[in-house]
Amino acid sequence: MKKISSTETLELITKANNLSLKKGYSEISLERAVFLSWWCDKGDCKFCYMSTQKNKIKDPAKAKRRVNNILAEAEMCSRLGWNIEFLSGGYKSFTSQEIKSIAENIHSITGDGLWLNTGITSELEEYGSEIKGITGAVELANPEFQKIVCPSKPLNQISDMLDKAGDLGFKKAITIILGLGESYEDLEYLKDYIREHKIDRVIFYSLNPHPETEYANSSQPASLYYAKVVSTIRLEFPDLEIICGTWTDNLANIGMLILSGANGITKFPLFKMFGTKYGKRVEEEVKWTGRTLKGTFTDKSKLGPEKSEISPELDQYIKRYIRDSLKNKYK
Repeated sequence: MKKISSTETLELITKANNLSLKKGYSEISLERAVFLSWWCDKGDCKFCYMSTQKNKIKDPAKAKRRVNNILAEAEMCSRLGWNIEFLSGGYKSFTSQEIKSIAENIHSITGDGLWLNTGITSELEEYGSEIKGITGAVELANPEFQKIVCPSKPLNQISDMLDKAGDLGFKKAITIILGLGESYEDLEYLKDYIREHKIDRVIFYSLNPHPETEYANSSQPASLYYAKVVSTIRLEFPDLEIICGTWTDNLANIGMLILSGANGITKFPLFKMFGTKYGKRVEEEVKWTGRTLKGTFTDKSKLGPEKSEISPELDQYIKRYIRDSLKNKYK
């Protein structure tokens, strides 16, 4: 990989920040992926936690979350001002009709259309105004490397799905994971992919090395590398929505990623971190970029009552989410 000096990297970040300010990207959203199930019928992506669970789950139906639990989580996100990053579920965990029903209910709770990240499907006509966009889990835009890391998610099938989504009037997003062994030069593949498929949103994640996967002993990507990637993509695509995920052990990345061009941040255990020093740190990171934060990690008044404002069937889950938020598990 061609070496880049720290000065050159900082210049990229500065240019990306100036462009973001010029574009009026003054608000940073807190994003939360809402999972539908821990089962994935494919289960062979080499970095994924679900790949470690497939052989352990005897009954896939029991790995599905209760729908009322999912709806209660959406209600809590709405109360706290968090965006729902997307609905996410492994392959063959829910049918398209079941996903549509869940999305319709969440749409009525939040008042906003949802993004889906529920695998490659040809059944996009099933969805309507409850959905705003379709996400393709590309992970790596280098097609040869992508075949190795995600053998059962052919890139051409993801691309066909996204193109069809565009034809149907849906927005299009992709996920990219950094730290899988890609090179900075692989960004040329990503740039081409964004242009060719008219991508509206890119969600970057840093590798989370899960035990029992091939990446168990790998390190997460360096903060300056992550920032360099994001700033490069921001400068190339000024109108692109960029969401960046980081982990609780890398909260210091947040400020730099925002300055590099991120519109939102994700990958936090909301209810464990809420009201703790870690939640406060997230808010401080955003504050020191000069941006305002959409949503809260600390305002306990926003948790609201322990009863659902939507349906009494959600009460038990709402109560649990609020109590989990007040436990301060991270001291």
